[in-house]
Amino acid sequence: MSNLGFKFPAEQRKTFIYDLEENWYLPLLAKHKNLPMQSVKRNNFGEYAMAVNYLTSVLEEAAAINKIAIYNIDHMAQLRFWGADVVALLNRSLGGNFSDMKIGQCKYTLLLNEMGGVQDDMILMRVADTEFILVINAGHDISDTVQHDGKSEVLIADIDRIMANKKDSEEVYAKDISDTLVKIDIQGPLSYKLIKQIYGEGVLKNRNNPDKNMNYFSFNEFERKGHKYFISRTGYTNRWGWELYIPVATAIEDCKEIISLALDFGGLLVGLGGRDENRISAGTYGLPLMGQEYDPKHTPVNAPLFDAAVDMNKDFFIGKAALSCDLGNKATKRMYIIISEGIVSHRGVYLDGKRIGSVTSSINSPNVSHEMRLAIGSKRKNVNDEHGTAAIGLGWFYSPLFTMDADGKEIGEADGKPIRVAVECYREDAEGKPSGSPTIGYVTLEGISVATAPKPLKNIETL
Repeated sequence: MSNLGFKFPAEQRKTFIYDLEENWYLPLLAKHKNLPMQSVKRNNFGEYAMAVNYLTSVLEEAAAINKIAIYNIDHMAQLRFWGADVVALLNRSLGGNFSDMKIGQCKYTLLLNEMGGVQDDMILMRVADTEFILVINAGHDISDTVQHDGKSEVLIADIDRIMANKKDSEEVYAKDISDTLVKIDIQGPLSYKLIKQIYGEGVLKNRNNPDKNMNYFSFNEFERKGHKYFISRTGYTNRWGWELYIPVATAIEDCKEIISLALDFGGLLVGLGGRDENRISAGTYGLPLMGQEYDPKHTPVNAPLFDAAVDMNKDFFIGKAALSCDLGNKATKRMYIIISEGIVSHRGVYLDGKRIGSVTSSINSPNVSHEMRLAIGSKRKNVNDEHGTAAIGLGWFYSPLFTMDADGKEIGEADGKPIRVAVECYREDAEGKPSGSPTIGYVTLEGISVATAPKPLKNIETL
């Protein structure tokens, strides 16, 4: 079978609105915020040159989610799968169960390897009985052999991993359709207002019952100026919001209208730095990131979204045997949010001198309350200042840090107050031993920001 994935690019790729960011948004932002012009800070993400932040700081952009945040997420790819046997192939290839999935429904799921490790996480949209669109992470559209640190590394695109499981007798077709759509995320409490003003209230209504709003994890299709759009009530912030798939023909015009209105509403175009803060601060557990909390060498058992992404009742899917073994051995690992006085990415976490886990992601946040920052017990002025900041992060721990109730759920409060487990985060030497002075913090189940994404849209439709 020939590869459907792309060759490794000779140079970093650019999103469809890269030039719009540089030549239109920067001057507009500078004028709007009375800021001096300077270059966008960019990093390589999935072989795309992605903005970490624009003229505004990461902290400013992270705070935008409290009003409205716009994300250029066009580095992510969309794969179309169709054919009489498409459900059978997807059920075999992915952790979720799609047999009873309704048209217009979205599902979060995982692509695993035989060892149960995570190759990618994704959202699947059912467009028709025999047609799906799979939204995957940046860089997972490449099938090639590349040199990395002097060694050959084989990259296999998600589309090729899935199609490799197709039986000869099955009728399934697949195509990367990313070049036809531009993906922009619109998140925050004013997202309903913005979408309604630009596209009309109808696009936000339930496709089967137009008198009601869209359900969480559903999507609509609509036409505008003769072109077809997709809009899903999903997003990577766990707050109210949507992911919009704009046809290329109208993308520049639409993006200008969306971003301009967001600025008028007190929001911002948010780079990867603010997006990272937003997904860590989302809800009680935050949201895992592929390559950080998820990787091909470890199973996702006990990750916050495991039960939503994986159906262990299916007869078979790639990786099920390894997950069954992990579950059968009663794996105790847990993922938690860490509040710390400084950034502690990839440090070991210690409690009473014993290593209890490691930090997978960490970033400074403007969304940690003063009370939560004071609870760290830090001597740092920036942490204790009324308008200061602290770092937030996610980490994997070997076993639960909180007592379980009768239903097996961890107890995060006592006498109406949050339980906070004080920890120390150390850099570690080549032998894995702690070195230097620790950065202090605590593990908590209280979360940073309330998860509003599943809540009724009546809460924001009149804002």
